[in-house]
Amino acid sequence: MFEQTFKNIDDILHKDAGCGSELDYVEQTSWVLFLKYLDDLEKDKQTAAELSGKSYSKIIDEKFQWTNWAAPKLENGKIDHNALTGDDLADFVNIKLFPYLKKFKVNADNANTIEYKIGEIFSELKNRIQSGYNLREVVNLIDELRFRTHAEKHEMSHLYEGKIKNMGNAGRNGGEYYTPRPLIKTIVEVVSPKIGNTIYDGAVGSAGFLVEAFEYLRASKKLSTKDSETLQKNTFYGKEKKSLAYIIGIMNMILHGVEAPNIIHTNTLAENLGDIQEKDRYDIVLANPPFGGKERAEVQQNFPIKTGETAFLFLQHFIKILKAGGKAGIVIKNTFLSNTDNASVALRKELLSSCNLHTVLNLPSGTFTGAGVKTVVLFFEKGKATNETWFYQLNLDRNLGKINPLNEQDLAEFVELQKTQAESENSWTVKISDINQNTFDLSAKNPHTPEEAPLRSPEEILKAMVELDNESSLLMGNLQLIIENGEM
Repeated sequence: MFEQTFKNIDDILHKDAGCGSELDYVEQTSWVLFLKYLDDLEKDKQTAAELSGKSYSKIIDEKFQWTNWAAPKLENGKIDHNALTGDDLADFVNIKLFPYLKKFKVNADNANTIEYKIGEIFSELKNRIQSGYNLREVVNLIDELRFRTHAEKHEMSHLYEGKIKNMGNAGRNGGEYYTPRPLIKTIVEVVSPKIGNTIYDGAVGSAGFLVEAFEYLRASKKLSTKDSETLQKNTFYGKEKKSLAYIIGIMNMILHGVEAPNIIHTNTLAENLGDIQEKDRYDIVLANPPFGGKERAEVQQNFPIKTGETAFLFLQHFIKILKAGGKAGIVIKNTFLSNTDNASVALRKELLSSCNLHTVLNLPSGTFTGAGVKTVVLFFEKGKATNETWFYQLNLDRNLGKINPLNEQDLAEFVELQKTQAESENSWTVKISDINQNTFDLSAKNPHTPEEAPLRSPEEILKAMVELDNESSLLMGNLQLIIENGEM
């Protein structure tokens, strides 16, 4: 049912003049979905309060509650035909509802409350559905959805993940919102967080890493009430620069069961590394920072190693913000391992001297749909220098892409071998003392793969051609003698 509802909503938004792309569909579905979720959440809290003999004061004023403006019901359970629609509905949403919800940010006690998230979300977006009639159809469809049971929430979160994935497949800047879930699950499993750890992603996007870490921890043991509260309030932290990604990340975590995600809308790289104190640090960092971007000179001033490459600035940030003994799993372009520019060399030296880079997973092209960039995953622990690094080259018997995406089975051998860092056809260990101590080149060259003969220089090619010419002349001369002596 949910899947067909989402498809029907997309069909409605496709014909609306204000929505032109998959990104718009997700954004507009998100805010309506969020308000319906909020209504169901308030009903659950009210029921729980009544069962325990307590009273519950609703977050949303009566006039702006879903059951009043979006879905007033008749006695038979059908939506009242007098419900707002057309221009009346569009005006109510744009002129009254959104301004009202924006104020929650100012009035909230702190940033880690559902009230603050309401205000933040509705400060960052606007209603793009131009036709009030289309909006009425969308509202009616979303009113049919339920978030009351665990099964309903699970199905909804799964479908929402699917919409985020479609954004990535759609190209443009949608790809930055989606890291393949099998890869995230593998990274989380290798890093192996524990309940009580603080987990951080400074380039949170759609919050895929935080969501998968939440699912991993939730399944790791039978949770006590204290464990559940720890996961809800004191475990997951993120920062996101872009408004749409911020909203999607918040919504994704809420749908997966984190009621008030600790995600801040800010530019992570605007923070000076020198200002990071011990209280700001985290036990775990999981991230796929954007690569290929170029940061302005004033942003670069926040970092000791100056570079315009966004991903390299993020890596400096992640190293700095990890606690001593903290663990990280970071996706980055594979050229980080071998680039010879000063910033790359300095950053590799910093990583190897301040952290134990114990594992590098080398991924094939096509891992990220729509991006031909080759990537690696760096797994490291902060606090002691690297003595040796275990490499794993993921070799697959097919080309990855939209039709044949990466799956968990592809990564099963890596997960198993990584536990003991065993040598295999696809894995090997490099001693840091054996690499070039000037460049710290970490190129992932599998010693078990036969090396191709190196390309010859032009001089070598010309010399070989002369030698072949001389051999040909000699052979022709000998053949002529044989013919003249009648030996043929």
